[in-house]
Amino acid sequence: MVRKGYKEEIDLVRILWDNNFAAIRAPASGGATKKPLPDVIAGNGDRYLAIEVKTTSKDKIYIDSKKIEGLRKFSRIFGAEPYIGIKFKYKKWFFLPLDDLKMTPQKNYKIDLKLALKKGLDIYEVIGKEKQLKFK
Repeated sequence: MVRKGYKEEIDLVRILWDNNFAAIRAPASGGATKKPLPDVIAGNGDRYLAIEVKTTSKDKIYIDSKKIEGLRKFSRIFGAEPYIGIKFKYKKWFFLPLDDLKMTPQKNYKIDLKLALKKGLDIYEVIGKEKQLKFK
């Protein structure tokens, strides 16, 4: 059985390698271990990224708060910058720092397309290759 998001994780790892970041999928993420592991870990010797990958065919997605706190904990211990990498169907990648996420009344996190368009970073912004101008 192919896990949802697997193809996107492989694509993201390729993009990172193509831009001088060593990157791996963390095969133990998603429940194979009780330890908080992100889906993708990358670094270039100067910067380290921990990315939780989400995909959806809808215009919003909910993420369990334990997943976010696990990403935060892993990143703190590892010395990585934590991001949620989200791919809406037929759209480009969006990367959101954890500080841009909003908690719902049910104590989960919601990312919708509107938030991604407003606050989301392009992968090349995340790795420092370009800066995108945001309109308000």
